Amino acid sequence: MARINLRPWREELRAERQKQFITVLLGMLIISAGAGFLWHRYVEGAIEYQVQRNNYVRNEIAQLEKQIKEIRELKKKRDALIERMKVIQDLQGKRPIIVRVFDELVKTNPDGVYFTNLVKKGETLEIKGVGESNSRISSLMRRLDESDWFKEPNLTSVKALRDGESKSTFNMTVKQEAPKEESRKGGA
Repeated sequence: MARINLRPWREELRAERQKQFITVLLGMLIISAGAGFLWHRYVEGAIEYQVQRNNYVRNEIAQLEKQIKEIRELKKKRDALIERMKVIQDLQGKRPIIVRVFDELVKTNPDGVYFTNLVKKGETLEIKGVGESNSRISSLMRRLDESDWFKEPNLTSVKALRDGESKSTFNMTVKQEAPKEESRKGGA
């Protein structure tokens, strides 16, 4: 029988397999390292992209907040202008009223009575004047009470002049009111 040694063949096969295993292992390590590197680059890129998006959003928010601040300032200016316009409209609306008040004072003033001082405080007119007699002052009060532009005449004092004449000085207050629309149309 011939003796054949198969051991070196097995060792060569084992060495060959071990060499293949190490080659495959090194290949897998290289592929894993490459995949890990690519994954790391992908995650860094995603993070960088998200940081850029966050910065963009922050910049847009800052611009919008600036615009909101400008809008608030414009609204304040608009409200101030509207208030001014209302005041001007009220003044323009009340402008003819003072003319009508003076016109009504002339109409209600009887002969023999004249005014020396008129002061308006709010809606109250303080009238100082001189009348030839107490009956003429009473007539003035009745006419003021009947007027659409005045109400509640109140005589606060009457004093006779010392010049020997029958004239009297008087102080009175009367409240001013704008007549209702019906009486304006009917009286005009």
